[in-house]
Amino acid sequence: MNKPYIELRNRHDFGETINTYFLFLKYNFKKYTSLYLRYNAVSIILSIIASYLLVTGFMGLASRDFRFGMNNDGDHTIYLIVGAVVLVLVLFVTALINYSFSSAYMAEYVNSSGEVQSKNVWQKIKHNLGTVILFIFLGIGLYIGYFIVSLIFAFIPLIGMLIQYGLSFLLAAFFGLSFISIFSDNKGLSSALSEGWSFTFSSFGKVILYGLVIGILNMMITMLIISIPGFIIGIYVYFSLESNVDLVTSIFANVIFTLGFAMFLLSFIYTQALSQIAYSVLYYNIYEEKNNVFLRNKIEQIGVNE
Repeated sequence: MNKPYIELRNRHDFGETINTYFLFLKYNFKKYTSLYLRYNAVSIILSIIASYLLVTGFMGLASRDFRFGMNNDGDHTIYLIVGAVVLVLVLFVTALINYSFSSAYMAEYVNSSGEVQSKNVWQKIKHNLGTVILFIFLGIGLYIGYFIVSLIFAFIPLIGMLIQYGLSFLLAAFFGLSFISIFSDNKGLSSALSEGWSFTFSSFGKVILYGLVIGILNMMITMLIISIPGFIIGIYVYFSLESNVDLVTSIFANVIFTLGFAMFLLSFIYTQALSQIAYSVLYYNIYEEKNNVFLRNKIEQIGVNE
């Protein structure tokens, strides 16, 4: 049975926009996730490698007796450093893939009335790859600036925390709206940034509240995903301590902790992609509110048919 097409280009209020996001996931979750896994195969492999290096380095330092026969703490530190470098690479690659894939998928979904083809998604990504890379580097700079500002406001009780959260949601919305703007009409970097800025501040209250709700929902999804491996790790640690098993030198414990940390990374990566889906839904809603293009076309089409 064909899944119904969820029209995103409607003038919806806040509640209807959230509902549209859930409807989209309800009818497109399986197809979207299937393509997502194909595009993120490299990220999944890198996540597992980073998890192994970080867990092995940490447990090696904790045990002070590396199981491969090297008892120099410097070897453990190298594992931690290499793992951290790989983790940064994972975050960069996945940001590039997730924002590009989710934005290209949503643009193709709207343009094809729901008939998304993988090759068309890939063509959109290739066509806008240069702009995407520039935008990612710009995003890194923005988040470094956000981190510095957050440190300053961290010294202000309560109000500083509220400002930090507000800036976080504002930056995420600006980034997400600008990114989908690139793919919606193959815009250049400056045009996409201009439209993202305009959309963010023209619907400021809606954007901030939307970011808060989506952030909470994504946190719940992350907790749900990691709850199963977390439960398994908890049971394993409990019985290991009861049996006096040395966890820091246990190969099996290393495997369990590596898989658990990898699941956490992968859940974070996946919710990042879902966040861009959410901001794509918001983008088309605000675009229609400002430009009224889809409604005008429908009225004109009705006039032609009559």
